[in-house]
Amino acid sequence: MDFDVVVLGSGPGGYVTAIRAAQLGFKTAVIEKESLGGVCLNWGCIPTKALLKSANVFEYIQHAADYGIEVKDSKANFTDVIKRSRNVANGMSNGVQFLMKKNKIEVIMGTGTLKPGKKVEVKMEDGSTKTVNGKNIIIATGGRSRVLPNLPQDGKKIIGYREAMTLDKMPKKMVVVGSGAIGVEFAYFYNAMGVEVTIVEYASNVVPVEDEDISKQLARTFKKNGIKIKLESEVTKVDTSGAGCKVTVKTKKGEEIIEADVVLSAVGVVANIENIGLEDVGIATDKGKIMVNDYYKTNIDGYFAIGDCVPGQALAHVASAEGIICVEKIKGEQVQPLDYGNIPGCTYCSPEIASVGMTEKAAKEAGYELKVGKFPFSASGKASAAGHKDGFVKMIYDAKYGELLGAHMIGANVTEMIAEIVVARKLETTGHEMLKSVHPHPTMSEAVMEATAEAYGEVIHL
Repeated sequence: MDFDVVVLGSGPGGYVTAIRAAQLGFKTAVIEKESLGGVCLNWGCIPTKALLKSANVFEYIQHAADYGIEVKDSKANFTDVIKRSRNVANGMSNGVQFLMKKNKIEVIMGTGTLKPGKKVEVKMEDGSTKTVNGKNIIIATGGRSRVLPNLPQDGKKIIGYREAMTLDKMPKKMVVVGSGAIGVEFAYFYNAMGVEVTIVEYASNVVPVEDEDISKQLARTFKKNGIKIKLESEVTKVDTSGAGCKVTVKTKKGEEIIEADVVLSAVGVVANIENIGLEDVGIATDKGKIMVNDYYKTNIDGYFAIGDCVPGQALAHVASAEGIICVEKIKGEQVQPLDYGNIPGCTYCSPEIASVGMTEKAAKEAGYELKVGKFPFSASGKASAAGHKDGFVKMIYDAKYGELLGAHMIGANVTEMIAEIVVARKLETTGHEMLKSVHPHPTMSEAVMEATAEAYGEVIHL
């Protein structure tokens, strides 16, 4: 079992790394203890989007009369919604299996432990062990749901994202703790399905990493849809001794108790770096992450790490990009370090959120003089025709040189629009160039041009 590259973990970091390594001519192996595709394909990005699409369709049906269509007696079959999500995930995992075979990558199913001397000991599913040797070992073990001491997950009444995707029956009431991407996506899904949802957020805004204008718009829409939001609040304890949960919430106004069937803990992820042999090899860690250089090399020769287990944004597309840079550097190709300031973030609740670059607040704190433009979808012909007028595009430019510092979007399908900004920033596009790039009409993407025009005092449709 001798290989040029051995990848520990097969999520969107691991399997992409393995494929790129194989393309570069490396004899490659992947070690995976559960399912090919990791959390993203099996328990994260993909199955959640399937759930959200079902919620989307159900919402369309409920508002069919707005489009001049009559639909009678529609209802959500929660079991079938969950079943569809699992089928989508299984199909994607099978696709990764095909890619492994196509690229002649050895897949070793078992639990890997790093050993000195560029070795990985694998405990196989049948209990036997085998040693895998690799000239280069890449750790891509990903992350898992963070567990808070006052919110111990029991998998039934206090749950994480995995259980939220596979509940046996739909609860009547749910408390979602945390309003990051995972929290607001599940809050939207369950609310759309008919569950009474309350979000408890410690920060002063929902989706606290986003621009404040985005956060406020999402809160408005959520409240309009019946989602209760408690900001600057924290869950201090949950009593699960009865039939449901009694959730004690400390708020600005004092303590209150919320009754719910289920509490979803969505307070972020932690890296999977325990019990994988880091200490045996001597690999350095800090604050729960593996320390690496710009090309993902650890402090020990021959050992590399990428994805959620290293510092940086815990996003699937980041892990994939890191893995490709890592193996291309090993091959000796000319590569540039990843620009973490130009990573798009997407949240798939409804309305969707997409952003890249600096928020307005961060840009001001960095000392920039700004030109900021906002274009609401209420002024967009395409948004009006589609019945999705909630939201806006906000563009942030440096007033002196016209540098595109950031873009923030909330609305229907904005996750499909943000890539334009990522490419524009990569090419160092200015506000003038963005303004003079003709955008097709009628589209949602026109709002990028219109928001830029508003920043420069040239907006037409406001």
